[in-house]
Amino acid sequence: MDYPQRMHTVLDSTDVRGLAEFYRELLGLRYRPGDELPADGGEDDADWLVLVDGDGQRQLAFQQVDELPRSTWPAHDVPMQLHVDFAVPTRDELERHRQRAEALGATVLLDRTEDDGEPLYVLADPAGHPFCLLVGHP
Repeated sequence: MDYPQRMHTVLDSTDVRGLAEFYRELLGLRYRPGDELPADGGEDDADWLVLVDGDGQRQLAFQQVDELPRSTWPAHDVPMQLHVDFAVPTRDELERHRQRAEALGATVLLDRTEDDGEPLYVLADPAGHPFCLLVGHP
């Protein structure tokens, strides 16, 4: 039996290009052909962008919305709604990638690095979507 395959994960944003740039830099992805910044420096009116990996496989997509209530997690007023986990092999890499994420505009929501079983950070991207960086295996 064939099952549906994940095409990509879609994140809503009030700033599609800004959020795509955050994840492009954080994860080393690239735009699918045609989604790059306008080469002539003209106006960027993108309302849907897709990032692909080195093999051209779709990984993340970004959809423009007019409003997006920021998650209040860990409070439950506005829940996470969706989050993505990203694994790194060591604690040193965890710290390196947390610093990179913060430099790109992320904020730390939870520091659980003292957990010997699964050290992790929960961060929010610039649009407020929570995501985890953890020591583990994908």
